[in-house]
Amino acid sequence: MELIKSEVFQGSASSAQNAEGFDTDLFVIGGGSGGVRAARIAAGHGARVMLAEEHRVGGTCVIRGCVPKKLLVYASRFAHDFRDAEGFGWTVPTPHFDWNSLITNKDAEIDRLENVYQSNLEKTKVEILRSRAVVEGAHEVRVVKTGRLVRARFILIAVGANPSTLPVPGGDLAITSNEAFYLTKRPDHVLIVGGGYISVEFAGIFAGLGSRVTLVHRGDKLLRGFDHAIQDRLGDTYRKRGIEVLLGRKVEDIRKVGGFLEVRLSDGTIRRVDEVMAATGRKPHTKGLGLEGAGIVPDDDGAIPVNDHCQTKVPSIYAVGDVTNHPHLTPVAIREGHAVADTLFGGRPTPIVHELIPTAVFSTPEIGTVGLTEAAARHQYGHVTIFQATFRDMKATLSGSEERTFMKLITHPSTDKVLGVHIVGHEAAELIQLVGVAMTMGATKADFDRTMAVHPTAAEELVTMRTPSN
Repeated sequence: MELIKSEVFQGSASSAQNAEGFDTDLFVIGGGSGGVRAARIAAGHGARVMLAEEHRVGGTCVIRGCVPKKLLVYASRFAHDFRDAEGFGWTVPTPHFDWNSLITNKDAEIDRLENVYQSNLEKTKVEILRSRAVVEGAHEVRVVKTGRLVRARFILIAVGANPSTLPVPGGDLAITSNEAFYLTKRPDHVLIVGGGYISVEFAGIFAGLGSRVTLVHRGDKLLRGFDHAIQDRLGDTYRKRGIEVLLGRKVEDIRKVGGFLEVRLSDGTIRRVDEVMAATGRKPHTKGLGLEGAGIVPDDDGAIPVNDHCQTKVPSIYAVGDVTNHPHLTPVAIREGHAVADTLFGGRPTPIVHELIPTAVFSTPEIGTVGLTEAAARHQYGHVTIFQATFRDMKATLSGSEERTFMKLITHPSTDKVLGVHIVGHEAAELIQLVGVAMTMGATKADFDRTMAVHPTAAEELVTMRTPSN
Protein backbone atom coordinates (compact mmCIF):
# COMPACT_ATOMS: atom_id res chain seq x y z
CA MET A 1 0.00 0.00 0.00
CA GLU A 2 1.42 3.37 -1.01
CA LEU A 3 1.54 6.50 1.12
CA ILE A 4 -1.76 8.37 0.98
CA LYS A 5 -1.20 12.06 0.41
CA SER A 6 -2.26 14.24 3.33
CA GLU A 7 -1.44 17.59 4.87
CA VAL A 8 2.07 18.81 4.09
CA PHE A 9 4.29 19.92 6.95
CA GLN A 10 6.20 23.12 6.18
CA GLY A 11 7.91 24.09 9.42
CA SER A 12 6.95 24.56 13.05
CA ALA A 13 4.50 26.98 14.64
CA SER A 14 4.00 29.14 11.57
CA SER A 15 1.20 31.69 11.49
CA ALA A 16 -0.33 29.80 8.59
CA GLN A 17 -0.52 26.63 10.67
CA ASN A 18 -2.05 28.44 13.62
CA ALA A 19 -4.60 29.94 11.26
CA GLU A 20 -5.55 26.43 10.21
CA GLY A 21 -6.46 25.78 13.84
CA PHE A 22 -4.01 23.03 14.72
CA ASP A 23 -2.84 22.99 18.33
CA THR A 24 0.07 20.71 17.48
CA ASP A 25 1.71 19.13 14.46
CA LEU A 26 1.87 15.63 15.92
CA PHE A 27 -0.14 14.12 18.74
CA VAL A 28 1.28 10.80 19.95
CA ILE A 29 -0.98 8.51 21.94
CA GLY A 30 1.28 6.21 23.94
CA GLY A 31 4.68 6.76 25.56
CA GLY A 32 6.33 3.45 24.77
CA SER A 33 9.36 2.79 22.61
CA GLY A 34 7.68 3.58 19.28
CA GLY A 35 5.81 6.65 20.47
CA VAL A 36 8.77 8.17 22.27
CA ARG A 37 11.06 7.68 19.27
CA ALA A 38 8.53 9.24 16.89
CA ALA A 39 7.98 12.21 19.23
CA ARG A 40 11.69 12.92 19.68
CA ILE A 41 12.57 12.64 15.99
CA ALA A 42 9.57 14.71 14.91
CA ALA A 43 10.48 17.43 17.41
CA GLY A 44 14.03 17.33 16.12
CA HIS A 45 12.67 18.05 12.65
CA GLY A 46 10.98 21.16 14.01
CA ALA A 47 7.48 19.84 14.63
CA ARG A 48 5.35 20.78 17.61
CA VAL A 49 4.67 17.52 19.44
CA MET A 50 2.35 16.45 22.23
CA LEU A 51 2.50 12.98 23.80
CA ALA A 52 -0.13 11.43 26.07
CA GLU A 53 0.69 8.47 28.33
CA GLU A 54 -1.80 7.14 30.88
CA HIS A 55 0.66 5.01 32.85
CA ARG A 56 4.45 5.40 32.81
CA VAL A 57 6.72 6.78 30.10
CA GLY A 58 8.72 3.94 28.62
CA GLY A 59 5.88 1.57 27.84
CA THR A 60 5.93 -2.21 27.92
CA CYS A 61 9.59 -2.69 27.03
CA VAL A 62 11.11 -0.41 29.64
CA ILE A 63 8.58 -0.72 32.46
CA ARG A 64 7.12 -4.24 32.29
CA GLY A 65 8.78 -6.10 29.43
CA CYS A 66 12.18 -6.49 27.80
CA VAL A 67 14.31 -4.55 30.28
CA PRO A 68 13.05 -5.93 33.62
CA LYS A 69 12.78 -9.38 32.00
CA LYS A 70 16.46 -9.32 30.99
CA LEU A 71 17.43 -8.26 34.51
CA LEU A 72 15.56 -11.25 35.92
CA VAL A 73 17.17 -13.51 33.32
CA TYR A 74 20.61 -12.39 34.51
CA ALA A 75 19.60 -13.11 38.09
CA SER A 76 18.37 -16.59 37.20
CA ARG A 77 21.68 -17.58 35.57
CA PHE A 78 23.91 -16.93 38.57
CA ALA A 79 23.01 -20.30 40.07
CA HIS A 80 24.58 -21.96 37.00
CA ASP A 81 27.61 -19.69 37.26
CA PHE A 82 28.18 -20.62 40.90
CA ARG A 83 28.13 -24.31 40.01
CA ASP A 84 30.36 -23.84 36.97
CA ALA A 85 32.93 -21.91 39.01
CA GLU A 86 33.82 -24.97 41.07
CA GLY A 87 35.25 -26.70 38.00
CA PHE A 88 37.65 -23.80 37.60
CA GLY A 89 38.99 -24.05 41.14
CA TRP A 90 36.66 -21.68 42.95
CA THR A 91 35.15 -22.66 46.27
CA VAL A 92 31.77 -21.02 46.38
CA PRO A 93 29.96 -20.79 49.74
CA THR A 94 26.33 -21.90 49.71
CA PRO A 95 24.64 -19.02 47.86
CA HIS A 96 21.48 -17.40 49.18
CA PHE A 97 18.95 -15.70 46.90
CA ASP A 98 16.67 -12.91 48.09
CA TRP A 99 13.68 -12.20 45.84
CA ASN A 100 12.82 -8.87 47.47
CA SER A 101 16.34 -7.53 46.91
CA LEU A 102 16.12 -8.42 43.22
CA ILE A 103 12.73 -6.76 42.75
CA THR A 104 13.80 -3.65 44.71
CA ASN A 105 16.94 -3.22 42.63
CA LYS A 106 15.01 -3.90 39.43
CA ASP A 107 12.44 -1.25 40.35
CA ALA A 108 15.18 1.30 41.00
CA GLU A 109 16.67 0.71 37.57
CA ILE A 110 13.26 0.99 35.89
CA ASP A 111 12.65 4.29 37.72
CA ARG A 112 16.00 5.56 36.46
CA LEU A 113 15.22 4.60 32.87
CA GLU A 114 11.78 6.20 33.01
CA ASN A 115 13.37 9.44 34.14
CA VAL A 116 15.83 9.23 31.24
CA TYR A 117 12.99 8.74 28.75
CA GLN A 118 11.06 11.66 30.20
CA SER A 119 14.12 13.90 30.29
CA ASN A 120 14.91 13.16 26.65
CA LEU A 121 11.40 14.12 25.63
CA GLU A 122 11.57 17.33 27.63
CA LYS A 123 14.93 18.25 26.08
CA THR A 124 13.35 18.13 22.62
CA LYS A 125 10.39 20.29 23.82
CA VAL A 126 7.81 17.51 23.59
CA GLU A 127 4.78 18.35 25.73
CA ILE A 128 3.97 15.33 27.94
CA LEU A 129 0.36 14.83 29.05
CA ARG A 130 -0.14 12.36 31.91
CA SER A 131 -3.50 11.09 30.76
CA ARG A 132 -5.31 8.61 28.59
CA ALA A 133 -6.20 10.06 25.21
CA VAL A 134 -8.78 8.93 22.66
CA VAL A 135 -9.30 9.68 18.99
CA GLU A 136 -12.36 11.74 18.12
CA GLY A 137 -11.74 12.44 14.46
CA ALA A 138 -9.16 12.60 11.70
CA HIS A 139 -7.48 15.54 13.46
CA GLU A 140 -9.03 15.50 16.96
CA VAL A 141 -7.83 13.88 20.18
CA ARG A 142 -9.60 14.07 23.53
CA VAL A 143 -7.40 14.22 26.65
CA VAL A 144 -9.52 12.18 29.07
CA LYS A 145 -8.11 13.58 32.32
CA THR A 146 -8.94 17.20 31.50
CA GLY A 147 -11.54 16.81 28.77
CA ARG A 148 -9.47 19.03 26.48
CA LEU A 149 -9.98 18.58 22.74
CA VAL A 150 -6.70 18.91 20.83
CA ARG A 151 -6.56 19.50 17.09
CA ALA A 152 -3.53 17.83 15.54
CA ARG A 153 -2.23 17.92 12.00
CA PHE A 154 -1.21 14.26 12.42
CA ILE A 155 -2.07 11.63 15.02
CA LEU A 156 0.17 8.68 15.87
CA ILE A 157 -1.27 5.74 17.78
CA ALA A 158 1.40 3.86 19.73
CA VAL A 159 -0.49 2.35 22.65
CA GLY A 160 1.00 -1.14 22.36
CA ALA A 161 -0.69 -4.35 23.50
CA ASN A 162 -1.86 -5.97 26.71
CA PRO A 163 -1.29 -9.56 27.90
CA SER A 164 -4.11 -11.95 27.11
CA THR A 165 -5.91 -13.53 30.04
CA LEU A 166 -7.11 -17.12 30.40
CA PRO A 167 -10.73 -17.53 29.17
CA VAL A 168 -11.53 -20.34 31.61
CA PRO A 169 -13.38 -20.55 34.93
CA GLY A 170 -11.07 -19.06 37.53
CA GLY A 171 -8.91 -17.45 34.86
CA ASP A 172 -8.89 -14.24 36.86
CA LEU A 173 -6.79 -16.01 39.50
CA ALA A 174 -3.86 -16.17 37.06
CA ILE A 175 -1.26 -13.43 36.83
CA THR A 176 0.32 -12.18 33.59
CA SER A 177 3.84 -10.97 32.87
CA ASN A 178 2.73 -7.53 34.12
CA GLU A 179 2.17 -8.82 37.64
CA ALA A 180 5.07 -11.28 37.59
CA PHE A 181 7.53 -8.39 37.87
CA TYR A 182 5.96 -7.27 41.14
CA LEU A 183 5.34 -10.48 43.07
CA THR A 184 6.08 -10.03 46.75
CA LYS A 185 7.74 -13.44 46.96
CA ARG A 186 9.12 -16.11 44.66
CA PRO A 187 6.55 -18.88 44.13
CA ASP A 188 7.70 -22.34 45.18
CA HIS A 189 5.71 -23.86 42.30
CA VAL A 190 4.46 -21.88 39.30
CA LEU A 191 2.42 -23.15 36.36
CA ILE A 192 2.97 -21.13 33.17
CA VAL A 193 0.49 -21.35 30.30
CA GLY A 194 1.79 -20.72 26.78
CA GLY A 195 4.56 -21.67 24.39
CA GLY A 196 5.91 -18.38 23.08
CA TYR A 197 8.68 -15.94 23.99
CA ILE A 198 7.24 -14.82 27.32
CA SER A 199 6.26 -18.26 28.62
CA VAL A 200 9.59 -19.97 27.93
CA GLU A 201 11.57 -16.98 29.19
CA PHE A 202 9.72 -16.88 32.50
CA ALA A 203 9.94 -20.66 32.80
CA GLY A 204 13.72 -20.30 32.63
CA ILE A 205 13.71 -17.37 35.05
CA PHE A 206 11.66 -19.07 37.75
CA ALA A 207 13.49 -22.38 37.37
CA GLY A 208 16.87 -20.64 37.65
CA LEU A 209 15.75 -18.84 40.80
CA GLY A 210 14.72 -22.09 42.46
CA SER A 211 11.02 -22.46 41.70
CA ARG A 212 9.44 -25.67 40.54
CA VAL A 213 8.03 -24.93 37.09
CA THR A 214 5.27 -26.57 35.07
CA LEU A 215 4.94 -25.30 31.49
CA VAL A 216 1.63 -26.09 29.76
CA HIS A 217 1.18 -25.50 26.03
CA ARG A 218 -1.67 -26.59 23.78
CA GLY A 219 0.65 -27.09 20.77
CA ASP A 220 2.93 -30.04 20.07
CA LYS A 221 6.11 -27.90 20.23
CA LEU A 222 7.27 -24.76 22.00
CA LEU A 223 7.99 -21.53 20.09
CA ARG A 224 5.58 -21.82 17.17
CA GLY A 225 7.11 -20.48 13.96
CA PHE A 226 10.72 -21.17 14.98
CA ASP A 227 12.96 -23.70 13.25
CA HIS A 228 12.09 -27.25 14.29
CA ALA A 229 15.62 -27.91 15.51
CA ILE A 230 15.36 -25.01 17.96
CA GLN A 231 11.94 -26.12 19.15
CA ASP A 232 13.15 -29.65 19.85
CA ARG A 233 16.35 -28.58 21.61
CA LEU A 234 14.64 -26.12 23.90
CA GLY A 235 12.02 -28.63 24.97
CA ASP A 236 14.62 -31.32 25.63
CA THR A 237 16.92 -28.95 27.53
CA TYR A 238 14.10 -27.63 29.71
CA ARG A 239 13.06 -31.15 30.67
CA LYS A 240 16.66 -32.00 31.60
CA ARG A 241 16.73 -28.88 33.80
CA GLY A 242 13.73 -30.18 35.72
CA ILE A 243 11.02 -28.08 34.10
CA GLU A 244 7.83 -30.09 33.60
CA VAL A 245 6.88 -29.46 29.95
CA LEU A 246 3.33 -30.56 29.15
CA LEU A 247 2.49 -30.27 25.44
CA GLY A 248 -0.85 -30.83 23.73
CA ARG A 249 -2.73 -29.82 26.88
CA LYS A 250 -4.85 -26.89 28.00
CA VAL A 251 -6.04 -25.44 31.29
CA GLU A 252 -9.70 -26.24 31.91
CA ASP A 253 -10.23 -24.32 35.14
CA ILE A 254 -8.48 -22.84 38.18
CA ARG A 255 -9.72 -22.98 41.77
CA LYS A 256 -8.39 -21.47 44.94
CA VAL A 257 -8.02 -24.14 47.61
CA GLY A 258 -6.59 -22.90 50.90
CA GLY A 259 -3.35 -21.09 50.16
CA PHE A 260 -2.89 -22.81 46.78
CA LEU A 261 -4.34 -22.83 43.28
CA GLU A 262 -5.63 -26.07 41.81
CA VAL A 263 -5.33 -26.24 38.04
CA ARG A 264 -7.28 -28.88 36.14
CA LEU A 265 -5.80 -29.75 32.75
CA SER A 266 -7.47 -31.14 29.64
CA ASP A 267 -5.93 -34.59 30.30
CA GLY A 268 -7.83 -34.73 33.58
CA THR A 269 -4.80 -34.26 35.83
CA ILE A 270 -4.59 -31.58 38.51
CA ARG A 271 -1.60 -29.50 39.53
CA ARG A 272 -1.54 -27.69 42.88
CA VAL A 273 0.64 -24.59 42.59
CA ASP A 274 1.36 -21.23 44.22
CA GLU A 275 0.90 -19.13 41.09
CA VAL A 276 -0.53 -19.54 37.60
CA MET A 277 0.91 -17.27 34.94
CA ALA A 278 -0.92 -16.67 31.66
CA ALA A 279 1.51 -16.10 28.78
CA THR A 280 -0.64 -16.94 25.78
CA GLY A 281 -0.03 -13.81 23.73
CA ARG A 282 -0.85 -10.12 23.69
CA LYS A 283 -3.77 -8.18 22.23
CA PRO A 284 -3.51 -4.67 20.75
CA HIS A 285 -4.73 -2.05 23.22
CA THR A 286 -7.34 -0.58 20.88
CA LYS A 287 -10.53 -1.06 22.89
CA GLY A 288 -12.16 2.24 23.77
CA LEU A 289 -9.67 4.25 21.73
CA GLY A 290 -12.34 5.85 19.54
CA LEU A 291 -11.00 4.44 16.29
CA GLU A 292 -14.33 3.48 14.75
CA GLY A 293 -15.61 7.03 15.08
CA ALA A 294 -12.61 8.22 13.09
CA GLY A 295 -13.25 5.67 10.36
CA ILE A 296 -10.65 3.06 11.39
CA VAL A 297 -11.79 -0.52 11.93
CA PRO A 298 -9.36 -2.84 13.76
CA ASP A 299 -8.96 -6.37 12.41
CA ASP A 300 -10.28 -9.48 14.14
CA ASP A 301 -7.32 -9.47 16.55
CA GLY A 302 -7.88 -5.82 17.45
CA ALA A 303 -4.88 -4.61 15.44
CA ILE A 304 -4.90 -1.43 13.37
CA PRO A 305 -4.36 -2.07 9.64
CA VAL A 306 -1.60 0.13 8.20
CA ASN A 307 0.39 0.40 4.96
CA ASP A 308 4.17 0.19 4.55
CA HIS A 309 4.48 3.76 5.89
CA CYS A 310 2.47 2.86 9.04
CA GLN A 311 -0.41 4.98 7.74
CA THR A 312 -4.02 3.97 8.40
CA LYS A 313 -6.88 4.36 5.93
CA VAL A 314 -7.36 7.84 7.43
CA PRO A 315 -4.44 9.78 5.85
CA SER A 316 -3.70 11.90 8.92
CA ILE A 317 -3.60 8.99 11.38
CA TYR A 318 -0.64 6.62 11.74
CA ALA A 319 0.04 3.63 14.00
CA VAL A 320 3.25 1.86 15.04
CA GLY A 321 4.36 -1.04 17.17
CA ASP A 322 2.30 -3.72 18.88
CA VAL A 323 -0.98 -1.95 18.20
CA THR A 324 -0.59 -3.04 14.55
CA ASN A 325 -0.29 -6.54 13.12
CA HIS A 326 3.43 -6.11 12.55
CA PRO A 327 5.93 -8.22 14.56
CA HIS A 328 5.56 -7.43 18.25
CA LEU A 329 9.19 -6.52 18.88
CA THR A 330 10.56 -3.35 20.46
CA PRO A 331 13.11 -2.64 17.69
CA VAL A 332 10.31 -2.86 15.13
CA ALA A 333 8.28 -0.24 17.00
CA ILE A 334 11.32 2.04 17.33
CA ARG A 335 12.18 1.77 13.63
CA GLU A 336 8.55 2.43 12.68
CA GLY A 337 8.29 5.47 14.97
CA HIS A 338 11.46 6.94 13.50
CA ALA A 339 10.25 6.28 9.97
CA VAL A 340 6.90 8.00 10.58
CA ALA A 341 8.66 11.10 11.91
CA ASP A 342 11.00 11.19 8.90
CA THR A 343 8.08 10.66 6.52
CA LEU A 344 5.90 13.41 7.97
CA PHE A 345 8.44 16.01 9.09
CA GLY A 346 11.84 15.14 7.64
CA GLY A 347 10.97 15.21 3.96
CA ARG A 348 12.02 11.57 3.63
CA PRO A 349 9.10 9.19 3.02
CA THR A 350 10.37 6.00 4.64
CA PRO A 351 8.59 2.67 4.10
CA ILE A 352 9.28 -0.21 6.49
CA VAL A 353 10.19 -3.66 5.20
CA HIS A 354 9.58 -6.31 7.83
CA GLU A 355 12.09 -8.85 6.59
CA LEU A 356 15.26 -10.30 8.06
CA ILE A 357 14.44 -9.27 11.60
CA PRO A 358 17.01 -10.76 14.00
CA THR A 359 15.33 -11.86 17.19
CA ALA A 360 16.31 -13.51 20.45
CA VAL A 361 14.56 -15.57 23.07
CA PHE A 362 16.15 -15.05 26.49
CA SER A 363 15.53 -18.57 27.65
CA THR A 364 18.36 -20.56 29.22
CA PRO A 365 19.87 -21.71 26.92
CA GLU A 366 19.52 -18.56 24.86
CA ILE A 367 18.14 -18.54 21.31
CA GLY A 368 19.02 -16.28 18.39
CA THR A 369 17.45 -16.51 14.95
CA VAL A 370 17.27 -14.53 11.71
CA GLY A 371 15.86 -15.35 8.29
CA LEU A 372 13.94 -18.39 7.11
CA THR A 373 13.39 -21.61 9.01
CA GLU A 374 14.27 -24.83 7.21
CA ALA A 375 10.58 -25.57 6.59
CA ALA A 376 9.92 -22.09 5.18
CA ALA A 377 13.04 -22.21 3.01
CA ARG A 378 12.09 -25.59 1.55
CA HIS A 379 8.56 -24.38 0.90
CA GLN A 380 9.86 -21.29 -0.91
CA TYR A 381 12.81 -22.74 -2.82
CA GLY A 382 12.22 -26.49 -2.91
CA HIS A 383 15.75 -27.65 -2.19
CA VAL A 384 18.13 -25.93 0.23
CA THR A 385 21.52 -26.75 1.72
CA ILE A 386 21.83 -27.19 5.48
CA PHE A 387 24.96 -26.77 7.58
CA GLN A 388 24.76 -27.44 11.29
CA ALA A 389 26.96 -28.13 14.28
CA THR A 390 26.41 -29.23 17.87
CA PHE A 391 29.30 -28.88 20.30
CA ARG A 392 30.26 -28.43 23.92
CA ASP A 393 31.45 -24.93 24.81
CA MET A 394 35.00 -24.67 26.14
CA LYS A 395 33.61 -23.38 29.44
CA ALA A 396 31.63 -26.59 29.84
CA THR A 397 34.73 -28.79 29.56
CA LEU A 398 35.82 -27.88 33.09
CA SER A 399 32.47 -26.92 34.61
CA GLY A 400 30.94 -30.27 33.77
CA SER A 401 27.84 -28.70 32.26
CA GLU A 402 25.91 -30.93 29.88
CA GLU A 403 24.53 -28.07 27.79
CA ARG A 404 25.48 -27.96 24.12
CA THR A 405 25.60 -25.11 21.64
CA PHE A 406 23.74 -25.64 18.37
CA MET A 407 24.18 -23.65 15.15
CA LYS A 408 22.37 -24.03 11.85
CA LEU A 409 22.88 -22.27 8.52
CA ILE A 410 20.40 -22.58 5.65
CA THR A 411 21.65 -21.61 2.19
CA HIS A 412 20.27 -21.39 -1.34
CA PRO A 413 21.74 -24.25 -3.42
CA SER A 414 22.40 -22.21 -6.56
CA THR A 415 23.04 -18.64 -5.36
CA ASP A 416 24.81 -19.74 -2.14
CA LYS A 417 22.98 -16.94 -0.30
CA VAL A 418 22.49 -17.47 3.42
CA LEU A 419 18.72 -17.73 3.96
CA GLY A 420 18.57 -18.37 7.69
CA VAL A 421 20.74 -18.77 10.78
CA HIS A 422 19.55 -20.32 14.03
CA ILE A 423 21.56 -20.57 17.25
CA VAL A 424 20.93 -22.12 20.65
CA GLY A 425 23.54 -21.47 23.30
CA HIS A 426 25.46 -18.95 25.37
CA GLU A 427 25.20 -15.35 24.08
CA ALA A 428 23.10 -16.42 21.08
CA ALA A 429 21.40 -13.01 21.11
CA GLU A 430 24.71 -11.16 20.78
CA LEU A 431 25.80 -13.44 17.94
CA ILE A 432 22.58 -13.18 15.95
CA GLN A 433 22.66 -9.37 15.92
CA LEU A 434 25.91 -9.38 13.93
CA VAL A 435 24.77 -12.27 11.75
CA GLY A 436 21.77 -10.09 10.91
CA VAL A 437 24.12 -7.39 9.58
CA ALA A 438 25.80 -9.86 7.25
CA MET A 439 22.51 -11.29 5.99
CA THR A 440 21.03 -7.83 5.46
CA MET A 441 23.99 -7.17 3.16
CA GLY A 442 23.16 -10.34 1.21
CA ALA A 443 25.99 -12.54 2.51
CA THR A 444 26.63 -15.91 0.90
CA LYS A 445 28.07 -19.04 2.46
CA ALA A 446 31.29 -18.23 0.59
CA ASP A 447 31.39 -14.86 2.39
CA PHE A 448 31.13 -16.69 5.70
CA ASP A 449 33.81 -19.20 4.63
CA ARG A 450 36.39 -16.60 3.68
CA THR A 451 35.92 -14.69 6.94
CA MET A 452 38.83 -15.32 9.30
CA ALA A 453 37.78 -17.17 12.43
CA VAL A 454 38.30 -15.82 15.95
CA HIS A 455 39.73 -18.63 18.04
CA PRO A 456 38.83 -20.01 20.50
CA THR A 457 35.21 -18.90 20.37
CA ALA A 458 31.83 -20.49 19.79
CA ALA A 459 31.17 -17.94 17.03
CA GLU A 460 33.99 -19.31 14.87
CA GLU A 461 31.77 -22.30 14.17
CA LEU A 462 29.65 -20.01 11.96
CA VAL A 463 32.58 -19.50 9.56
CA THR A 464 34.15 -22.95 9.69
CA MET A 465 31.24 -25.25 8.81
CA ARG A 466 32.15 -26.99 5.55
CA THR A 467 30.11 -30.17 5.14
CA PRO A 468 26.36 -30.00 4.47
CA SER A 469 24.23 -32.11 6.77
CA ASN A 470 21.67 -32.96 4.10
